[in-house]
Amino acid sequence: MTPPPSVLADRYGAPARSRRPLVVGLVVVLAVAGLAWLVWVIAFHGRPQVTSEMVGYDVQGEHAAAARFVVVRRSTDVSASCLLRAYAADHAVVGEATVPVGADRPTTASLSSTVRTERRATTVELVGCTAKGQRQPR
Repeated sequence: MTPPPSVLADRYGAPARSRRPLVVGLVVVLAVAGLAWLVWVIAFHGRPQVTSEMVGYDVQGEHAAAARFVVVRRSTDVSASCLLRAYAADHAVVGEATVPVGADRPTTASLSSTVRTERRATTVELVGCTAKGQRQPR
């Protein structure tokens, strides 16, 4: 036989209030914040003004390296600036070049540039291209 509820409450105390509404409310707030962050990332970072891709490079001697890359801009009104970096065998930066991409070029442009180096380079990296309002090189 089960004792009446009043006897159990006297013996063990009143049952604790459920925290379920608090937990559900907290989960809903976090879900809304996460969704808002995702929308912000997609809206402002999902479609950059300019993107770039390295095609290849060629070390041209002790003090120069040539790089070939493709730049894609959203429109011809967008001017961009691309950064190339040359590295030596010990991973030290031995040269940099900034290549402007003006409005006179088509939206998809194949470019080449020579990076002058202080000593022999082994690798050339396209750090990326930026445009006005786009700080992150792509």
